[in-house]
Amino acid sequence: MMRKTHLARCISLVMAGCAVAPLAHAQSETDALMLIRVTEGQSAEAARLSAAAIQTEPVQRLSSDAGVSLSRMGGRGLDPVIRGQNEERVEVLLDGMRVEGACPSRMDPPTSRLSTALAPVLEVRTSNRTLRWGPIAGGQVVATTAAPEFADDNRTTGHLTVGGADNGEGKLVNGSVAVGDKETFIRLAGGYDEADDYEDGDGNDVRSAYKNSEGRVDAAWTADNGFYIKGLVSRQEERDVKFPGRGMDAPKTDTDLYRLELGAPVASGGWNLMAWQADVDHVMDNFSLREPPVNMGMPMKMQTNSETRTRGARLVLDQTINYTKDIAFGVDVESNEWDATMYNGMNLDHEASLMWPGVERDRVGVFVEAFHQIRANARLGAGIRYDRVEMDATRADQTFTPMAGGMMTFSPSGLYASAYGASDTEANDDNVSGFLTGEWRVSPVQALEVTASHSVRSPSVNERYVARKTMKSSWIGNPDLDTEKHHKLEVSLPGNQGEWSWRPAVWVDQVDDYVYRFDIRNPNNTTDTRYENISARLLGVEGMLGWTNGTWSSTSKLASVRGENRDADKALPRIPPIQFIQTLGWHYQGHTLEAEWQLARRQDRVDLESGLDPSTSPGYGVFNLSGTHPLMANLSLTWAVDNLFDNTWANHVSKDNLADSGVFRVNEPGRTLRAALTARW
Repeated sequence: MMRKTHLARCISLVMAGCAVAPLAHAQSETDALMLIRVTEGQSAEAARLSAAAIQTEPVQRLSSDAGVSLSRMGGRGLDPVIRGQNEERVEVLLDGMRVEGACPSRMDPPTSRLSTALAPVLEVRTSNRTLRWGPIAGGQVVATTAAPEFADDNRTTGHLTVGGADNGEGKLVNGSVAVGDKETFIRLAGGYDEADDYEDGDGNDVRSAYKNSEGRVDAAWTADNGFYIKGLVSRQEERDVKFPGRGMDAPKTDTDLYRLELGAPVASGGWNLMAWQADVDHVMDNFSLREPPVNMGMPMKMQTNSETRTRGARLVLDQTINYTKDIAFGVDVESNEWDATMYNGMNLDHEASLMWPGVERDRVGVFVEAFHQIRANARLGAGIRYDRVEMDATRADQTFTPMAGGMMTFSPSGLYASAYGASDTEANDDNVSGFLTGEWRVSPVQALEVTASHSVRSPSVNERYVARKTMKSSWIGNPDLDTEKHHKLEVSLPGNQGEWSWRPAVWVDQVDDYVYRFDIRNPNNTTDTRYENISARLLGVEGMLGWTNGTWSSTSKLASVRGENRDADKALPRIPPIQFIQTLGWHYQGHTLEAEWQLARRQDRVDLESGLDPSTSPGYGVFNLSGTHPLMANLSLTWAVDNLFDNTWANHVSKDNLADSGVFRVNEPGRTLRAALTARW
């Protein structure tokens, strides 16, 4: 059992007595600076009821930007890679809540928590232009769920969607109903979707089946003076999720989210307080959905039970001074608990590894930031943030035996000592982050944006404390890792004139004490996974060119990233290749048609020693079609044909497919027809 920390008790009291305000009073100027706005030109409601209606995971919409790649391990749990940075370097905020996954192997990344019943608006931040949600190391995915929209003469609103896909025989149904008005409402939403294994372009089955269900209730009340109270309770259940990219599947994952918020205007701004709790329970094994390996005629069953508990609270005050200065400051606290134990033996009651040995992390952060409109064509902003992070593994001294009936006994602390010479599992970090940004309108059609930032990231639970030991391999975190320091500079030239818009950008990220994961392949055919700090640098170029006349539209997007391990003078692992996306759209009286062509160059700058790049990868070109059509006043049809020419392809950043000799990545689906009917009122 984990010890109850002071911070966790304080947060629990806050949860019990008051609450929250997740995204209130975010600067409108900050929103204008977002690099990726997936729903540009659409309302949140329209986004939810159109393209999102036929996607099993809302995060799939991020693939429409060349700067984002999605790492696939199975049919669910797509993990975003932003500008070549992945996993722990990409934070996910669900309506202001930071939610952690419960699987050491990332079968359930935070993006798998995104609601499919009420698909959120997604935004991606890549640089520190605000610090209220913490410093940005690699990227930040911000998901915002829209409030229900009520017609003037109607006190109820809702939707019902029914759809499916031919490849994998996918099925989905979701809906919502809300009663009230824009100031006061209560909404119930829920959904269910499932699929069998899909086929890739060669007609081979890919282990990707899953079942997913969700139910949620949210409500809000706003007084005449602007004071508001909001709340959310949701439950998600994932069942029988298959993964070709790992030796185990996930028969069960449960997620419970609770959020309370309150806020009010004050002086020339407002204050908001938010508190949340996220509980995730995860089970993975090698026998429920597949045949386990056999040794000496006996099945070698393994099961890992893991859990994550997150509690947090955030208080922010925003003020505007003389219409030209926006100031914000705030404080937030967060408590995380991770525990994961791997079992084997005839009755699965033998502790074979303490993968997360009761890890606890407490964080307290304070920030202040300000933006000043110097003149009509110039604006400056700056901010600073301090975070105190304390981590420890409370079960590190407990022992386990990898093989049932075996004689060799280990402990996490003993593994840390043997791998790194680490004598103490406690880690205390004092992280100072900041940014300086400027925008100048250099001509009526052209602007210049420059942002410099310094972001400090504490190593994650895996990087510091994972402790897995078997007879064939070990995966051991490093408690002595230093914090990761990102020094970023980005310059862009956004502009628009008439029917045209454009945005070229260049950026550099110099990383001191980059946390590098690598594999050691031993002569006896065993593999040890370790972590160390290195010096790294990432360089990138991006470009966007758009045109529209209101009926027709065209968008071209390009992104290129180069990652360098400066200590070893070689490539960083899991860096996406040059990617280009061309879209052509038609819009008329509510009907939309879009053709999309995704291209990627081959990637031969890889790091095979890391264990994260299974091989080089070939280039690809994929053509997709989609459309939305109103059938009557309250009924619409949404459809898509993905991978029209049935190509066999995989994202370079996807996980290796262990079912295919452990070399090739998990392939994307072959040609897939998806369609959904949505009724709304």
